[in-house]
Amino acid sequence: PPTTGMSSSDPVVVHSGGCHCGKVRWQAEAPASVAAGTCNCAMRGITFFTLPNDKFQLQPGSDEFLTTYTFGTGTAKHILCKVCGITSFYKQRGNPGEVALSVSCVDPGTITHVHVTPFDGKNWEY
Repeated sequence: PPTTGMSSSDPVVVHSGGCHCGKVRWQAEAPASVAAGTCNCAMRGITFFTLPNDKFQLQPGSDEFLTTYTFGTGTAKHILCKVCGITSFYKQRGNPGEVALSVSCVDPGTITHVHVTPFDGKNWEY
């Protein structure tokens, strides 16, 4: 997978985000400037950045609106809202200790810069 996520030199902020309908909400500690990957592995496409699992917190009540979709090896957990179908975060197959957040699902105001690196997930070897 591409190098994404946190850089030790950037100040850490608390990002809030979630799905389109607002039933799934979360907070995450990550830099204001993020290194993101854009993946071609799913029909929906996603621009994401990663952070350690312990820097991510699902807000109370959100879990009742989540469902999980898997395919292929079943290792990647595509977590989406049962109501609106948006994947605002997911568990990557190559980084089980991290959560990947969709850049477009972060509330406006805390991301100051996104450096995007293309990632060929369609041809990525397990």
